[in-house]
Amino acid sequence: MTATLLNTQIATQRLLLKPLVAADAPALFDIFSDPEVMKYWNTKPWPSIEKAKSFIASSTQEMISDSTLTLGIYLQETDRLAGKIMLFNYSKTSKRAEIGFGVGREYWGKGIVMEAATALIEFAFNRLQLRRIEAEIDPDNTNSSKALQRLGFAQEGLLKQRWEVDGVVSDSALYGLLAESWSKAKSPSTNIG
Repeated sequence: MTATLLNTQIATQRLLLKPLVAADAPALFDIFSDPEVMKYWNTKPWPSIEKAKSFIASSTQEMISDSTLTLGIYLQETDRLAGKIMLFNYSKTSKRAEIGFGVGREYWGKGIVMEAATALIEFAFNRLQLRRIEAEIDPDNTNSSKALQRLGFAQEGLLKQRWEVDGVVSDSALYGLLAESWSKAKSPSTNIG
């Protein structure tokens, strides 16, 4: 990635993607302590606001060290935090990273994930020069599967019994998207800075 990850801001029609700050901890905790939001994640819902504070601090350090890009998804009209989106497991040599996202339940079905992911993918391929973006989801998470497919990702594999959270064992579906197959027509006009 680049040494300026901490300064990344991506504007879309309705959203502003920018690094999380300490003041976001209460809103972030509200989102990721919700069992429905975390239903298909490989971790339990966040138990306390301390987890949100720790996540923001570690995300900042990872951006400084150029290993992960974590951006809050903010509504432009209100500057309200709707969720987060990330590029992680970055391999500079292989020019690939994994994408992950999550938004509060009140934003489900409103196109927030699609708009944020489209902008971040555009940024990843055009600014960071990634060759490949991957995603790993619970195969039962049909909404994420549909979103990834609409973004142009193809399912490339299935890892059986990959995760166990609270005694529940689940599989992982692996998806991939190559820069060469990314369609410019899918990208809304963005203002990347």
